[in-house]
Amino acid sequence: MRGKYLSRRASQRVGRPAALAAVCLVWSCNSTPGMTPAANSGAGTPAISAGTFAAVAGTQSASAGVAAISGSSANSAAGTAAAAPLPRAGVGAAGRSAGASGTTAAGTSAAPMASAGTGSIAPVPMRPVMPSMGCGSAEAPPNGNMTIDVDGTQREYIVKVPAMYDPNKPYRLIFAWHGLGGTAMQIAGNFGGWYGLGTRSANSAIFIAGQGLPTSMGGTGAAGSSAMAGQAGWPNTGGRDVTFVRKLLHWAKTKYCVDTNRIFSVGMSYGGIMSNTLGCELGDSFRAIAPMSGSGPLQFGRKMCVGQVAVWMSHGNMDMTVPFSSGQASRDYWVKANHCGAGTTPVAPGTCLAYQGCDAEFPVHFCEFDGGHTIPAFASEGIWNFLSQF
Repeated sequence: MRGKYLSRRASQRVGRPAALAAVCLVWSCNSTPGMTPAANSGAGTPAISAGTFAAVAGTQSASAGVAAISGSSANSAAGTAAAAPLPRAGVGAAGRSAGASGTTAAGTSAAPMASAGTGSIAPVPMRPVMPSMGCGSAEAPPNGNMTIDVDGTQREYIVKVPAMYDPNKPYRLIFAWHGLGGTAMQIAGNFGGWYGLGTRSANSAIFIAGQGLPTSMGGTGAAGSSAMAGQAGWPNTGGRDVTFVRKLLHWAKTKYCVDTNRIFSVGMSYGGIMSNTLGCELGDSFRAIAPMSGSGPLQFGRKMCVGQVAVWMSHGNMDMTVPFSSGQASRDYWVKANHCGAGTTPVAPGTCLAYQGCDAEFPVHFCEFDGGHTIPAFASEGIWNFLSQF
C-alpha cells in the first residue's frame, strides 16, 4: 500500500470510459427497485456498485490511509452511539452546541429531524471577492486534459474554462469527483457535465475533475475484497489525494483568475467521501462542499480538521451501498462542527432541510430522499442554489 504507483491500466485513464464489469452508472446502482434514469436528472456519472463498495462498508484503515466506508461506525443496527467527531482546529472545539445529539429508532446518536417550518433561513453573509495571483495574466488559460506531478506520480485531471473567459474577472472554482471505478472524463462529459452544474453555472465557474488512483496496489481492496482491487477512487493513501488537491489549488490560482473565497467541492459516492475529506483537511481553502451518498469525514491518520465549510448533502434512505446511517453520521458531524441547532426548515428543491442556528457563514442542508445509491433528480438545482449563494 505504501509503494510508489507508477502506472495504471488503460481502462482507468482519463480519456477512456471505465470498462470494468463491477462499475455501473448511477441509475443502475440503485438498491431500490423501480428507480429509473428519469429520476436522475443531471446524472450519468459513475457510482460505486453495491457488490463492489459494500465490501468495505465496515472498516477504516487509518494507519494505511485507506478509505473504507465507515458503515459499522455509523450503522445504527447495533444500537450503539456514533463516534464523536474529532475537534476542528481553529473552529472552537470546546463549548460546541449539543444540538446535533439525539437518538434514532435504533439508538444511534443522530441529529434529530425536527418538524419542518420551525424557523426562517437567514441570508448568508457575503465575503468580498478575493482575486488570485492568476488574475490579469496575458497567457491563454489551459483547458482540457492535464497532468501534474505529485511526489513523482503524474496525476491526471480535466479543466473546463468558461466561454469568453475574462482574465480580469475572478471566477468560482468547482472541483468535481467521480465514484469508485469512474473517470474524470465521465464527470466532465455526461449529461451536461459536472453533475449538471456546467450548464447551470452559465460560464461563471471554472471546473476541475480529478482522476483517482487505484484503491489498492493489487491483490485486495481496502477491506480485503479483491473486487475493489485496482479500481480508481480516493483512498488518500499516505495523504496522496489531499496532496493532489493542494497542488491543483496552487496551480489553478496561478493559471486562472479565481475568486479564492469561492472554491467548492462536489461528488457522488466515493466522490462524496472525497468532498467530506476535503471539507475536513482543507476547510481553510474550500468555502462549501456538496457530498452525495458519501460518508466521513474519515480524517485519515486521525488528523485534525482545519477551517470550516458550509455543507449541502443528499442521501437515499434505502441506500445499501453506502448505508443511509453513514450519511446521517456525516450530517451529525457537520451540524455539530457548524454549531447548528436541532430545528430545521424545509428548503427547495426536493426534500431538503436547512438546520437552524448554524454559524452565519456556514449553513448545513441535508436532503434525505426515498431511494437507493443514486443522484436525486433535484441535486443539480439544489447544489447550484446552495453554492451560488456564497
